[in-house]
Amino acid sequence: MAGAESVITFRETQMRFGRVRALEQFDLDVRRGEFVALVGPSGCGKSTVLRLASGLIDATGGTMDRATDNVGYVFQDATLMPWRTVRENVELLGELEGMDKAERKRKTDEVLSLVRLTEFEDHYPRTLSGGMKMRASLARSLLLDPELFLFDEPFGALDQISRARLNEELMALFGVKRFSSVFVTHSVDEATFLATRVFVMCARPGRIVEEFRVPFDYPRDPAIRYSTEFSKLAGAIAEALREAS
Repeated sequence: MAGAESVITFRETQMRFGRVRALEQFDLDVRRGEFVALVGPSGCGKSTVLRLASGLIDATGGTMDRATDNVGYVFQDATLMPWRTVRENVELLGELEGMDKAERKRKTDEVLSLVRLTEFEDHYPRTLSGGMKMRASLARSLLLDPELFLFDEPFGALDQISRARLNEELMALFGVKRFSSVFVTHSVDEATFLATRVFVMCARPGRIVEEFRVPFDYPRDPAIRYSTEFSKLAGAIAEALREAS
């Protein structure tokens, strides 16, 4: 099993889909309270790692041990139900878990406030911007206080300004909740800004080829993106990604 300080551990994990080798000799350990980012070329198996971590699929070789069943998952698309309001979408997981109505309302109020959507709780998804939809999706997963949060390129479709703002908001949430996180992204800048450690994966079959520790303390000033230290680290990660591709 994963160590006492680990929330999820992959050891020599393999994943095959028919003749396609998606992952091979994949090793990763995510400790409690840390924010791990995965970067790698398209098709290297990053999303497959998240599906394995969530329990949606089982590995075809090696091991994957997870120390909690309380897992939140935010997808590339907000996946909101169009016939439900923001509040009703956020409450959904609580309903499915049989959460007491009063407790569900209290928790929904809390997470809507955290993601700054209280004023839009009665709006339907069609009336929201892309960034607001992703905040609603984030709030829905936050409702059950996940110990492990999985993010599959949640901000990839947003414009640069919205993406940067949501990076800052996610960092603030991480500071408050201190959940463990695995964040998949194609953006080296995003990974460097958010993560405690950044892992670079190689082309399929995917495996970890480089690890970078991010030395910046939380909360991080958005202006850190323009510092020499940040640029050097992001540049080193980008070069490792180029070589891995």
